[in-house]
Amino acid sequence: MASIFSNDDGVSNPSGNTALTELVDRAIAVNPARRRLMMGGLGAAAIPFLAGLSACGGGDDPAPAPAPAPAPAPAPAPVEQMLGFAAVAVSSGDAIVVPTGYVSSAIIPWGEPINEFAPAFKADASNTSADQEQQIGDNHDGMAFFGFNTAGNAFGERSDEGLLVLNHEYINPEYFYAPGTDAANWMLPFTYEKAQKALAAHGVSVVHVKRAADGSWSHVKNSPYNRRIHGNTPLSIQGPAAGNDLLKTAADPSGTDVKGTLNNCGNGRTPWGTYLTCEENFNGYFGWNGARTPSAHENRYGIAQSGFGYMWHTVDPRFDVNVTPNEPNRHGWIVEIDPFNPASKAVKRTALGRFKHENAELVVAANGKVVVYMGCDERNEYVYKFVSAGTFDKANPTSAANRRLLEDGTLYAAKFEAGATAGDNMGTGTWIALVHGQNGLTAQNGFANQAEVMIKCRQAADRVGATMMDRPEWVSANPKKPGEVFITLTNNNRRGGTTSNAVDGTTTAGSARPPVDEANPRSNNVWGHIVRWNEAGADYTAMTFNWDIFVMAGQPTVTDARKPSANINANNLFNSPDGLAFDSFGRLWIQTDGSNANTGDFAGMGNNQMLAADPVSKEIRRFLVGPSGCEITGITWTPDRKTMFINVQHPGELGSHPNRPKKADGSSFVDNDIARDATKFSTWPTPNTRPRSATVVVRKTDGGVIGT
Repeated sequence: MASIFSNDDGVSNPSGNTALTELVDRAIAVNPARRRLMMGGLGAAAIPFLAGLSACGGGDDPAPAPAPAPAPAPAPAPVEQMLGFAAVAVSSGDAIVVPTGYVSSAIIPWGEPINEFAPAFKADASNTSADQEQQIGDNHDGMAFFGFNTAGNAFGERSDEGLLVLNHEYINPEYFYAPGTDAANWMLPFTYEKAQKALAAHGVSVVHVKRAADGSWSHVKNSPYNRRIHGNTPLSIQGPAAGNDLLKTAADPSGTDVKGTLNNCGNGRTPWGTYLTCEENFNGYFGWNGARTPSAHENRYGIAQSGFGYMWHTVDPRFDVNVTPNEPNRHGWIVEIDPFNPASKAVKRTALGRFKHENAELVVAANGKVVVYMGCDERNEYVYKFVSAGTFDKANPTSAANRRLLEDGTLYAAKFEAGATAGDNMGTGTWIALVHGQNGLTAQNGFANQAEVMIKCRQAADRVGATMMDRPEWVSANPKKPGEVFITLTNNNRRGGTTSNAVDGTTTAGSARPPVDEANPRSNNVWGHIVRWNEAGADYTAMTFNWDIFVMAGQPTVTDARKPSANINANNLFNSPDGLAFDSFGRLWIQTDGSNANTGDFAGMGNNQMLAADPVSKEIRRFLVGPSGCEITGITWTPDRKTMFINVQHPGELGSHPNRPKKADGSSFVDNDIARDATKFSTWPTPNTRPRSATVVVRKTDGGVIGT
């Protein structure tokens, strides 16, 4: 079918040449000082503005005065100006790699005291659960920077000081616990105290940070804003599912108060100054002792006898579903946190549905409705969109009414359909409402009310016929093109069969083997891809959209059905796109969480990395490579875009890394070995110390805007 992504947005000019507004945006991205040229109107400034495009990348010099007799305007600037840095090479080393002209440094690693009174990190991992509740959590993930206002006491636009709010997804037990007495398993004997320590390392950290005159950043430890929200912190439950019988427990007969937030993966932020943290693989913490036949509901969410091996259910009845069967239903939500009010109670927003949330991309539509895009991160799960019932009051952004906009609205699931031409990986789509009484979501089909539709969100999407996707992860909306949205589909080795998620919601999580389709065209998608869609009429609240595949990762030497898209070459190889975010200038940043084997299907890809893409030209360049065994995740900027923060998660994870240590007999280290020799593989970020997740500060040596 013909391309549905022309750059004219309805303008009558059919030319494929770069539009003037695009050139304006790109020049501002290269030199923000040029924004001043726009203040008196584009007409007077157009010629000198465009003349400056051939010299992008300079400092913040004043704009030149208009020439009295200007020469003809030069040809449009090349699209590569969107990516104003030299690509870095792959690496399998134990260090951060950034482009020439950039520097990086690590701050707030796992275990750092959250404030000036908290206990210090112990290098032998012997800190207690009480210690960990007062320390930065483990496995940093999604993150957002909230600048202070001028007075330094509330949400604002300062770039030199603010609150960095970051998720802690899970723990790596091989580094997290000091070895026990069992020679075969360092985690044994497993105790209630160990489970409590792990709970304390999950959740969220709110960290006051400040930039020094030399551009470096530090943790302001005597700030009253520093705090931890962890797996035992009291939270409230609000929205349509609050108080439902499926959320009630003996400890909380009201079904409105819950302990903790778990497996905090991606994130979002609101224009009223709050942070959204997303609960993902919560099911892995639950299990049961003794006999049990799991219900269809438990199977659909992957609740299994041994969970992921954390063993919490063996020592804490809260995680034994034979004792507390409703506890899993109290997790898998999006949680809203006010970082500027340390005394506030975080809230689980049930109107946004219960599933394995990756991130929450929040935008305000032209009509004032708040829209949140989300993916359920498991193979063959779904893409969702929430549209608020109320409208955003732009004149009073931090109002009480705005702060309740996520309480009520409509949740939709996406259906991606093929276009007119088979094999072009383009098509159309619809958003299907997940509303009780509509589209088969009735009591007869297992949904007694709207609360159950939200609690059983996966089954609701099964029932309405949403499209099963290749692990839907981060979603990001293009700030330069309203209605354009991108999503990472990380990988999927469970496609190419003949079974789909049953319409009655009884399929065990991850067990379906659906056929390939236009949006998910590989039967064994080991490399992943990124899909984009454009909402009808550039309206985020629209019920239909057009979509295409932005990039198929992979090996250019492969020419069969698994081949990558044309924008992949030997210099930008990557696999398993995961984190995804646009900066305010329209660069798309892509982070990876895949194989670092650097051989076979993954040859030439090295450690996990971060790349930047031009959404118009589709060019992709590698910007950063992480240390051994890590994932690159989480991204945020200061408002001036001169500081970028990213997170390095699970450095030192053994996996299939080419530098995995060997034992004397030639066999490779396993977790039980690395737990007893914690510095054998990685010591990032602190030499001679066990590896620790940390936040990385990236900035230009000339103090310029990141990416230029």
